[in-house]
Amino acid sequence: MSQTPLTADFLWQDGTWQAGGAGLSVSGARFAAASGATAERIGRFVLPGMPNLHSHAFQRAMAGLAERRGPGEDSFWTWRETMYAFAEAIDPDDLKAIATQLYIEMVKAGYTQVCEFHYLHHGPRGVHYAEPAAMSLALIEAAKEAGIGLTLLPVLYMTGGFDGRPLNERQQRFRHDVGQYVALLERLAPLQNDMLRLGIALHSLRAVPEDAMRALLSSSVCRELPIHIHIAEQIGEVQDCLAVRGARPVEWLLDHADVDARWTLIHATHLTPHETDRLAKSGAVAGLCPTTEANLGDGLFPLAAFLDAGGTLGIGSDSHISVSPVEELRWLEYGQRLITRHRNVTARRPEESVGTALWQRALQGGALAAATDIARLADGARADLLVLDDRSPLLAARDEADVIDSFLFAGNTPLVRDVMVGGQWRVRDFAHAAEQLAAKAYRVVVERLAAA
Repeated sequence: MSQTPLTADFLWQDGTWQAGGAGLSVSGARFAAASGATAERIGRFVLPGMPNLHSHAFQRAMAGLAERRGPGEDSFWTWRETMYAFAEAIDPDDLKAIATQLYIEMVKAGYTQVCEFHYLHHGPRGVHYAEPAAMSLALIEAAKEAGIGLTLLPVLYMTGGFDGRPLNERQQRFRHDVGQYVALLERLAPLQNDMLRLGIALHSLRAVPEDAMRALLSSSVCRELPIHIHIAEQIGEVQDCLAVRGARPVEWLLDHADVDARWTLIHATHLTPHETDRLAKSGAVAGLCPTTEANLGDGLFPLAAFLDAGGTLGIGSDSHISVSPVEELRWLEYGQRLITRHRNVTARRPEESVGTALWQRALQGGALAAATDIARLADGARADLLVLDDRSPLLAARDEADVIDSFLFAGNTPLVRDVMVGGQWRVRDFAHAAEQLAAKAYRVVVERLAAA
């Protein structure tokens, strides 16, 4: 297979800038050892692509439509009812159009892999499609059109609360029993390739009874797959778990499952110091979604204590109120500054750069959550990279010591100029080849949904 040699002034490798030197070679979808051929210079600063470890693609179409105050105090739970109503009319073609637009936005922003936490399985009122995997297949097609890597996480969703109450009418689209869910995984597993990875998702402890969780995790199809779960996002969830199961959600999960590096705990916002320490030492990834957590009024993750205990984290755009790794990382740090009234919280050592600490931690945790060899510019990894726009005035007079800090904290002008995913250029000079057609299809769908 022919190789394409590339070089840059600085490559982000092993958590630091390395002078380009021999550069990189791309062979098919992966990086290979640098060849001796003359290399094409692609830019001054080249970073690995960022994994997005948590996405509900259909929610992109309702971003901005839940910002009007209701009759009482608004919360996650009132937002959820708005979301359910919006989701009611979406079919596979709609989902593909919405997800294609979203995934193109992600690639342009610097995300090169997305973990899609997918629970919109069936038709309205839970009527099954003739093809049980129709909605999953729509997401796979959307990812192909956008040119983004996809870790597809079909969600097991069975009950409406810790007390085992049945799902309400609006939740019937999400429902599977364990047998149906395993059958869905078996339908999707043969489709995996360099750009598509399959995993499993438990919606939450309130939505998956203990016996169902145990049955699923012991099934042969699940033994090697990554596992994601929403947990401890809301105080109400913590209180309900204490009342019914006699323990806080993260505490209960750590006591009742073999939580390790295969697991990603999404949000994990409300933790005691003991839970924080145990979660960090388990090796699981804390999946943090700062813009969504802020938009929903969730609260703030105990970041400093988690990092000091050796914890692993990644970032996701979740409800897609924002689609930008820059904004997720910026607000991860800013939330901590607001609550602690200190600066440079993510940097845990003297002279450490906040930007480089954020970017590298999110790369490592995101790759682990996606269960894919990405997020590193090295032989054998999938060939994903970002080229920063060194022509931008925001990067004027910035050298390798300052460039990531300026990338994350110097403003809102896009600085990701070119993006390669799986050895293919998907964005060149800020433009994606499919963006105009995708935007047209998206507009048609959203205008119809909004009018319904």
